[in-house]
Amino acid sequence: DVPSVDILVWSELPTGAGLGSSAAYAVCLAAALLMVCGAISCPLQEGESTARWTEEELALINSWAFRGEQVIHGNPSGVDNAVGTWGGALRYQAGKITPLKRVPTLRILLTNTKVPRSTKVLVAGVKEKILKFPAIMNPVLDSIDAISQECQSVLEAMPANPSPEHYPVLEEFFDINQHHLNVLGVGHPSLDRLCQVTASHSLHSKLTGAGGGGCGITLLPPDTSPPAVEAAKQDLCACGFECWETKIGALGVTLHSCSSLSARVLHALAQS
Repeated sequence: DVPSVDILVWSELPTGAGLGSSAAYAVCLAAALLMVCGAISCPLQEGESTARWTEEELALINSWAFRGEQVIHGNPSGVDNAVGTWGGALRYQAGKITPLKRVPTLRILLTNTKVPRSTKVLVAGVKEKILKFPAIMNPVLDSIDAISQECQSVLEAMPANPSPEHYPVLEEFFDINQHHLNVLGVGHPSLDRLCQVTASHSLHSKLTGAGGGGCGITLLPPDTSPPAVEAAKQDLCACGFECWETKIGALGVTLHSCSSLSARVLHALAQS
């Protein structure tokens, strides 16, 4: 017997911008419904503000969230719902998803260029380039793979040995990766502009998601001053972009007590 429930959803994630908003929705909805049905426990103990489920319960949440993604997208990779469930960072290769251990939380600027794009069209364009120029494009793909592997090594080394020297290496990876993605044909003048604006503030950016517009991320090393971040945000907004300061590598799906929610979130839910 399934009880009758009312579901209120509130989100700051823009839809259709390549940020995994549908997966975040699917993961939260799966967790809520599974808990209401008694398929997973209520992990929140009295006096706690937040709590998370066991690995077995998270796997069940993820499996149902993936079903939701299939309803929405047809043939998703499963990466977005996995990140939404477990958080942190994941390695994705040839359909296999592996959570990375001991990954630092990185500060970033997340910028939405507000330029619409079609993932399907962009993917088709990359495939066409690879078929047309395999001797040129395959080494580019190999280099992108090498960047990913080197980046994984740096990220996993950072928690045990937090050194300022790690950030310049990550910044170089951002720059090289962005150039490679332009070669693949998934860049866009708006993303080039984003990179130019942040570079004028000594910050390094790259596209995220499918490219062709959409969003970009800018790495904010620990020594980045608040005035520098604010100046970069103002210049990006002056371009007509939308910009947020946030973090990557945070926890996945979490159960919150009502008392732990901000007044703004509570107000938004009350107005729904």
